[in-house]
Amino acid sequence: MDFTALKAQLDTLRDHAVTKLASVSDTKSLNEWRVAYLGKKSEVSGLAKQMGGLAPEERPKFGQLLNDVRQALEAEWEEKRNILERAEQNARLSAETIDITLPGRETQPGAYHPISRVIREIEDVFLGMGFMIADGPEVETDLYNFEMLNLPKDHPARDMQDTFYITDELLMRTHTSPMQVRTMQRMHPQVPVKVLVPGRVYRRDEDDATHSHAFTQIEGLVVDKNIRMSDLKGILEQFAKALFGENQRVRLRPSFFPFTEPSAEVDLVCVHCGGDGCRVCKETGWIEILGSGMVHPRVLDMAGYDSSIYSGFAFGMGAERIAMLKYGITDIRQLYQNDLRFLRQFTGA
Repeated sequence: MDFTALKAQLDTLRDHAVTKLASVSDTKSLNEWRVAYLGKKSEVSGLAKQMGGLAPEERPKFGQLLNDVRQALEAEWEEKRNILERAEQNARLSAETIDITLPGRETQPGAYHPISRVIREIEDVFLGMGFMIADGPEVETDLYNFEMLNLPKDHPARDMQDTFYITDELLMRTHTSPMQVRTMQRMHPQVPVKVLVPGRVYRRDEDDATHSHAFTQIEGLVVDKNIRMSDLKGILEQFAKALFGENQRVRLRPSFFPFTEPSAEVDLVCVHCGGDGCRVCKETGWIEILGSGMVHPRVLDMAGYDSSIYSGFAFGMGAERIAMLKYGITDIRQLYQNDLRFLRQFTGA
């Protein structure tokens, strides 16, 4: 093949490529054009292979022409690509245009769940009295849940609490009282010990309007020298006034808990009738809110505190019980059903 014929093919190829490029209308076709005219197996590359048939003095001249054509086609391709990309971007932006005349979506304000609200209020009250907040494991050992709280394996009081056992020695805690022992062991020999422990507990109860198999208990513990029952009553009176009003009063009734001695149930004046007597308080004028008592000497000794020197009191209340009294809720199941119609009543409360 001579130089003139090969140059004529190159000129024809360039004109054909430019004409073809003018008809390209999308980036996919543009990439196909690039492969056809500038790729490794393109016609331009095919002409480069035919340079071997030219005279030695003609090869550099044809190589220069070939490079000029390749560079010209690449420039044409680059320009076409920019035009197509801008067009596609403009089309995409037009399709994604936001209609600013549409009304905005109303945001729904959130709020604390009534149980969380009550826990925070109770924590604030006791933090103000010098208590610290602690947390413990919900999966507990038999040792801490029962034995260290004066409930050995053969103790009949274990029947008071129907327990979810995982193994013989592992269970879902039935109360937050194990944190009494864990806190005393951790802090020993420091005094005073003043701790509040909110947390979930689990019992094999039938769910109804006043019972749940899983609920929130709030445990309180104070240990120091010369702690008396009067200190317990004073603390609980301050708590009741802070949550239910300055006119609130409490009374203590004798009771039994294995880990406190003496033990007492604590009542407050009925929040529904103000003490006059109604259906809710069964005409007594009082409503039970928690259990309490002086920490049993055996519990103190097992936790490392000498009961001949130190004494203490403990109390435990259900957060759901407090929430029901505070907000007039009659069915505990409403606190767990996540019904927005119910929960929205507490927005901004």
